[in-house]
Amino acid sequence: MSDDPLEQYRHRTPRPVYVMIADELATEIAKAPVDSPIASEKDIQQRWGVARATARHAIAELRDRGLVYTVPGRGSFVSPHS
Repeated sequence: MSDDPLEQYRHRTPRPVYVMIADELATEIAKAPVDSPIASEKDIQQRWGVARATARHAIAELRDRGLVYTVPGRGSFVSPHS
């Protein structure tokens, strides 16, 4: 069995990997307090074994959903509207 948490989905679904990562993070964000930091791009890269661009897309997806906001140079945080 692989250590890759997304391997089981990669070949079964046409959904992009960044959407799957965003979905998992959204579940975690739902339990987190407002204004708490979310995983950084680097954390996402290491946790899921993806490229920086994929990590960036996952965070952008969360922003588009209104779940997080990003402060340049500081990171991304749980939105009050999530």
